[in-house]
Amino acid sequence: MPRDKAYKFAAQAVLGSAKMVLETEKHPGVLKDMVCSPGGTTIEGVVSLEENGLRASIIEAVRIATKKSKDLAK
Repeated sequence: MPRDKAYKFAAQAVLGSAKMVLETEKHPGVLKDMVCSPGGTTIEGVVSLEENGLRASIIEAVRIATKKSKDLAK
């Protein structure tokens, strides 16, 4: 896939996921379970993200940014 199309595809996927969370007010895990079929392509991607530490990286990034924000406000 050409880079410009990959950027657009990735951005649309994130946008669509965020809109689903905001519009349905369901937990992201519930939405994941609704769209992932066992052994399907989406769950394989999710498994890869989990195995490579995406969740932990996001949590740590938010923690560090929050701390920095508090430090700057002092």
